[in-house]
Amino acid sequence: MKREDLTGKRFGKYTVVEYSHKDKLGKIYWLCRCDCGTEKNVYGSKLKSGLTKSCGCYNREKASLTKTIHKDASKGRRKRLYVIWVNIKQRCLNPKATSYPRYGKKGITVCEEWKNDYRNFKTWALKNGYRDDLTIDRIDNKGNYEPLNCRWVTYKDQSRNTLRNKLFESNGKKLCLSEWCELLNLNYGTILNRIRNGKTFQEAVAFGNNRMPVTGKP
Repeated sequence: MKREDLTGKRFGKYTVVEYSHKDKLGKIYWLCRCDCGTEKNVYGSKLKSGLTKSCGCYNREKASLTKTIHKDASKGRRKRLYVIWVNIKQRCLNPKATSYPRYGKKGITVCEEWKNDYRNFKTWALKNGYRDDLTIDRIDNKGNYEPLNCRWVTYKDQSRNTLRNKLFESNGKKLCLSEWCELLNLNYGTILNRIRNGKTFQEAVAFGNNRMPVTGKP
């Protein structure tokens, strides 16, 4: 049975970015981005049933962040733009953050202008089209969070700026990753994770769906 594609759909405060993986029990997980900017792998059935609607950002406060002198609060709660700034720093600077392996560990960081001064980030955001229905996006996915490499886009537009839609060439043929995986009968989540962890396209597909290299791949 063909898997239902949830990419781009919204469930509560979550927007589905892309397919993540299937666990040993056959449960399908999706990479989701909360309105606050937090990314998390979420069990698909919980998304569709409404059991999971957000990362829980509005129900918790991190002690290490409440002491900052740059808080931006409204009626006792942090404003969305402030939360976005906090999460950018978390995924780039905090090795314990869930998304750190895909950002900070790969050398992606936050410019000095924004790192320690929320007011600078807020000023830039408001002058460059920030709205509550938009999310921050890096124009160059390998670049840092800085004024010349960031913009505000819809969740749909941001989902297009991912490895999922990047074209990979082999033997004169150019296809996006999902098309290659379908053609070669490979698990999309497995190949995507290998590329995110530093493997080239050729290296990623050489192992197939297993740990041992498979011959005959492009």
